[in-house]
Amino acid sequence: MKIICVAMNYAAHGRELPDFAKPQEPVFFLKPDTAILKNGKPFFLPDFSEDMQYEAEIVVQIDRLGKNIGRRFAHRYFHDITIGIDMTARDLQRRLKENGFPWELSKAFDYSAVIGGFIPLAEAGGDINNLPFHLEIDGKTVQTGNTADMLFKIDELIEYVSRYITLRTGDLIFTGTPAGVGKIAVGNHLQGYVGGQKLLDFRIK
Repeated sequence: MKIICVAMNYAAHGRELPDFAKPQEPVFFLKPDTAILKNGKPFFLPDFSEDMQYEAEIVVQIDRLGKNIGRRFAHRYFHDITIGIDMTARDLQRRLKENGFPWELSKAFDYSAVIGGFIPLAEAGGDINNLPFHLEIDGKTVQTGNTADMLFKIDELIEYVSRYITLRTGDLIFTGTPAGVGKIAVGNHLQGYVGGQKLLDFRIK
């Protein structure tokens, strides 16, 4: 199982970053399967970062084998979606970028891909290109997004990624985060919603 994460797919989030330039094509990176955290298990803050940040995203689960998938057929390769958190060690990412190094260490560590429970797209409203979602911390909404605001739509992402990497059943695509990312702390309670449905619920320890 692969975890494919799309970077800089919402312009408003990009403007939160000091080095943002609107991409001309999708940008993605990978997390290992050891990054998965699910079933409401707590996230334990690691000792290698002083600035661990949340990035809430819509996640799609691939349910059939595919390579060089045409955009008009991409919808056939997934049916279930959820909300997830791409945990990011922002201070580590910043240091790596400043030195011109790859920054996977800041993204691909254990339990850095938090996922909620999956539901069929039809239960979430049926339109993958107009899917509202939000994240609450301690009962306060901190991030709000809609897939309508993506720079590259999900069908485009599937087409692009599958040119380079064969997609297999069970692979996950984290589709990018909107504006509003921020730091987490011990004791925080994170809850993620797609539309009005709560699909993600866990705590920081």
